[in-house]
Amino acid sequence: MKTHMEEFLLYLEQEKGLAASSLGSYRSDLTDLLRHLEEVGITEPEGIQPRHLAAYLAKLRGMARSNATLSRRIVAVRAFCQRLFSLRVIADNPALSLQAPRLEKKPHKALSEADVESLLEAPETGTPIGLRDKALLELFYASGLRVSELLALDVKHIRPEFGMLSCVGPGGQERMVPIGSFCAEWMVNYIQRSRPAFLREGKEEQALFLNHLGGRLTRQGCWKLIKKYADAAGLESEIAPHTLRQSFAVHLLARGADLRSVQEMMGHKAPATTQAYQPPAKARLKEVYEIAHPRARKPPKED
Repeated sequence: MKTHMEEFLLYLEQEKGLAASSLGSYRSDLTDLLRHLEEVGITEPEGIQPRHLAAYLAKLRGMARSNATLSRRIVAVRAFCQRLFSLRVIADNPALSLQAPRLEKKPHKALSEADVESLLEAPETGTPIGLRDKALLELFYASGLRVSELLALDVKHIRPEFGMLSCVGPGGQERMVPIGSFCAEWMVNYIQRSRPAFLREGKEEQALFLNHLGGRLTRQGCWKLIKKYADAAGLESEIAPHTLRQSFAVHLLARGADLRSVQEMMGHKAPATTQAYQPPAKARLKEVYEIAHPRARKPPKED
């Protein structure tokens, strides 16, 4: 059974292009499944029946696994069984009847505007590191980029004279994103005054944000950086790199930005994805209505 699992993982890596982190999750989930099947005497794919998979999920529920964990396991089991079926290792797909639990949509967590200001003011800009960190935080909030997009930026992608940047999102889609004159000024300061201190002699590096070794700043390094300044700013909310992207969207919508523009800036394919950031902005609906609708208010009575 393990040989089939390894073939499946190789297929996901080479043909589907899954990232190492995703492959690790599949390996962990399927290893747990195979362990369960062996415990009930199933050692070959042909022996897997729907009742075996149902019993496995019932076991996980009995262990108080979250709905998110159950859904992830079901995705892995379905994909594995479908692969076995497509290769004709098994005659029927035993995972067809598996039902994933409904996941509750959690509201996007965003910082208040005051908390964002505190976070952005936390770095000490008198040092190369502090100036780099200040520029990164300003750019994160000004652009609403995904952390992967932000860290993939090269110097050439920043156009401070126009208050814009270009980035490549999922699927290789390139888009232009405004960053505003305030952020653009910090980017010029960083590129001219701070970034040269991170460069290593004899090594050309195009990455915008560099680490102490002169290479591209990593996701882990970015996470540590944000947590450091969140602690320094005394923020009580749990914060991660994605929090600034969420705050970007929520604050724009709360201040009246139209959904289509925010969708384009964030690189969302569907408007529904951007709409998830709207609930915190609902408080403004009555205000917007009263300002914009011609019959929202009665005209004052004449004396």
